[in-house]
Amino acid sequence: RLYQIPFEMPDCGEEPETHTLHLIGDFSAPAEFFVTLGVFSFLYAMAALVLYLRFHSIYGENKKLPFVDFCITVCFAFFWLVAAAAWGKGFVKPAPRPASLSAAMGVCQGQEVVCNAGATPAMGLANISVVR
Repeated sequence: RLYQIPFEMPDCGEEPETHTLHLIGDFSAPAEFFVTLGVFSFLYAMAALVLYLRFHSIYGENKKLPFVDFCITVCFAFFWLVAAAAWGKGFVKPAPRPASLSAAMGVCQGQEVVCNAGATPAMGLANISVVR
């Protein structure tokens, strides 16, 4: 919910004032999907661990149970890939980029106005959040 984060932007007019602006975008859906999938994956892993350790004989005797376990694991892997791609594409790359922030500001839309962020933000931790 980037729209809840305020930051100060200087006004380029004759009087030096600052305006409070907010970032654009609500990326809560990909983040919630990512977290929900992680919680369900953890719960399934715990249930599978109980099945493997406590009910090993049932797992070994039943021929359909390993196949169902494999299919569920493949589905979780696919959804994890989709969630990571949605999180990376939707938020991590475009949202905090200085070019997209300055393009969204009305102050930077003038013909003779040059907006410069000054420094590129470090994206290491954001990239690690996608890899996890």
